[in-house]
Amino acid sequence: MLRWRHCCTIGLVALLAACGETSAPEDPSARADAARRDVMFSAQTRVWQDTRRAELVAPDGWLSLIGLHRIELKSHFIGSGETAGIRLSMGPDKLGLLQSDDGAYAFTPERGVAVTLDGAPVRGRVSLRTDADAAPSVLGFDEGKGALTLIERGGSAFVRARHEDAPTRRRFTGIEYWPTARDWQVDAEFVPAAAGATLPIANILGMVEDTPTPGSVAFERDGTRYTLQAIDGGDGTLFLIFADRTSGHGSYSAGRYLDAPAPGSDGRLQIDFNRAYNPPCAFTAFATCPLPPAGNRLDLAIPAGEKVYVPATTV
Repeated sequence: MLRWRHCCTIGLVALLAACGETSAPEDPSARADAARRDVMFSAQTRVWQDTRRAELVAPDGWLSLIGLHRIELKSHFIGSGETAGIRLSMGPDKLGLLQSDDGAYAFTPERGVAVTLDGAPVRGRVSLRTDADAAPSVLGFDEGKGALTLIERGGSAFVRARHEDAPTRRRFTGIEYWPTARDWQVDAEFVPAAAGATLPIANILGMVEDTPTPGSVAFERDGTRYTLQAIDGGDGTLFLIFADRTSGHGSYSAGRYLDAPAPGSDGRLQIDFNRAYNPPCAFTAFATCPLPPAGNRLDLAIPAGEKVYVPATTV
């Protein structure tokens, strides 16, 4: 009998303690502050999404690409006509002649065709810079709607063509996102790499280039530590290329990109997966996207940021 009463007493004490815990009043000011932070975070994320969309659909954005042509000969006639060596999908039948000589490039416009170089009218043969320089030359055509630039990738040179009326731009269907979630803004630690360290980065064309890496970013999720190797994003910021368990299952199969701020003096930073975005190759076949290095394929599902892009199937 005493044993039973003792057990009941213990049970009653535990029950009263539990009731006391669940019935403790919640701080309304703390709840209001949390709600305000959530609203502000969602608003800031929306501003970033709007800026991202504006850059993508700009007349010279990634959606305007209409071609990527390898420069294989010393001379190439460029145009949309059947006789062009580099045949454009849009623009005049005969645009001009591209010549190359040991890494130096020149362009001569077709007589009677209006072409500009960096905004100024072209009257004759002009030299061209590639994107290996500070900024590539821009050859404009179709009254400024079209543009050609030269890019270098993996030891090869290409003509990249853009046009404001590109089908990918006219038929753009918009970007879908997972719901914004503050818990995907995570605290991280920057781990510096040795001086001169490089990272082999393959692009979607199958080329591999050793790219300088400043170090890696480490974070924890559900008690597990994950690491992403970084590329210099400029001005001390970091550029992350990653794949996760949503790749091909809700997000773009080849992975996504993420810009991270410069680490603080203590090596700490925050990375916000709500701002993970698709590479240009998710929108066009004419980009040369770098792919995630082997160490950046995470055994973790990250349902945050941009979802896979679904293009329009009709005009």
